[in-house]
Amino acid sequence: MEKNINTFDKLLELSKTSGKKIYEIMQEKEAFDFEITVKEVRNKVYKNLQAMKSAIERGLNSKEKSYSGLCGDDCFKLKEKYSRNKALFGELFEKITTYSLATMEENLRMNKIVACPTAGSCGIVPAVIIALSEEMNLSEEEEINALITAGTIGYIISSKVSMAGAVAGCQAECGVACAMSAGAAVQILGGNEEQIVNAAALALKNLLGLTCDPVAGLVEIPCVKRNVFLAVHAITAAELSLADIKSKIPPDEVVDAMVQTGQLMSPLLKETSKGGLASTKSGIIISNNIGVNNIGTGKCSYS
Repeated sequence: MEKNINTFDKLLELSKTSGKKIYEIMQEKEAFDFEITVKEVRNKVYKNLQAMKSAIERGLNSKEKSYSGLCGDDCFKLKEKYSRNKALFGELFEKITTYSLATMEENLRMNKIVACPTAGSCGIVPAVIIALSEEMNLSEEEEINALITAGTIGYIISSKVSMAGAVAGCQAECGVACAMSAGAAVQILGGNEEQIVNAAALALKNLLGLTCDPVAGLVEIPCVKRNVFLAVHAITAAELSLADIKSKIPPDEVVDAMVQTGQLMSPLLKETSKGGLASTKSGIIISNNIGVNNIGTGKCSYS
């Protein structure tokens, strides 16, 4: 059993030599590392999948605002809009956008979600996998496979950089979630292992430099709506990759670039709420109005 799968090159090499899918390689590694069976690994993933579905269901049926009162009813507004005028891109687009909003709003209500990879990016992976699953009529086994593949992408990226806005900005949170989702989408849509990894690279490289500048230090503005945009971005990356449109920069080098970009990023733009949107006139007014007068306290660090 290969112990160190810390690059996409290594992952693809193992897939080629073993003839196994990405999810097969990773579920076997997890079983080996934690001294459990593959079935037990898949059961754990199944529980996460069910938690994701539950969060979506609750979020779709709630207008409860967050404790700050800033957010919480956007999913309801979007559903209402779709009930009057269907989305230009069809029912799948409606599901992806509402599911991502539903999940993120459950997060800000402090209800149960799955951090994938973080709480501040928790709406992207569930929205893409579950919406596509419904569209393609996948079995639960296939959904589990897709979620393991998404997790593998996140695992490899995390071997080089911490997935925290305080370390590398939102490119390390929502950016990574988008890459995870893009790879999972390719798998669901019948792509091969190289296309899966390429989709992750396409998604991530087009989000390099994404800052973490939460207004009032809360995981609400711009985090909630950002999840919606990047869930759609993941589908764009998947479609390109399925057409064999390749990233000219290899996946591992894209990750290296993300690490460097995070290092070069100003601390003001890495979860401190001292720059970017948080430091705008409106951002400061919002912060003061909810009683958070000490901007820069890092209140979103739980994500």
